[in-house]
Amino acid sequence: MAHVVVDGSELVVSLDGADKLWAFRGHLAIPLSHVAGIRHDPDEVRATEWTGVKAYGARIPDRMAVGSFHQSGDWVFWDVHDPDRTVIVELHDEHYARLVVEVEDPEQVVEAVATALRSGSGSATPPAG
Repeated sequence: MAHVVVDGSELVVSLDGADKLWAFRGHLAIPLSHVAGIRHDPDEVRATEWTGVKAYGARIPDRMAVGSFHQSGDWVFWDVHDPDRTVIVELHDEHYARLVVEVEDPEQVVEAVATALRSGSGSATPPAG
């Protein structure tokens, strides 16, 4: 699972436990100005084949995908065990085209990030939980 927060002008994604090892990284920091949008769409995550050319990470078909995957011509970062608890973050001007990560409360994360994007202030952060 990941923790997604807005910290000043950055979207910060921090990974938990073994996911840090499988992904070969503990966190990502993306300028908010490079975030095109965020959504909670478990059906899209389920419909997306959790495959691709894996650069770094681990994948067990239909059980988990953690790490960097080359999918449909783009690099996508995955940290998913449960599609129902995922958010999809669309990016531009970054190595990754999108981040697909599992969080504790997807609706809360989407609202906090969307609020920060609308305000441009980077002041909205979901409570730790």
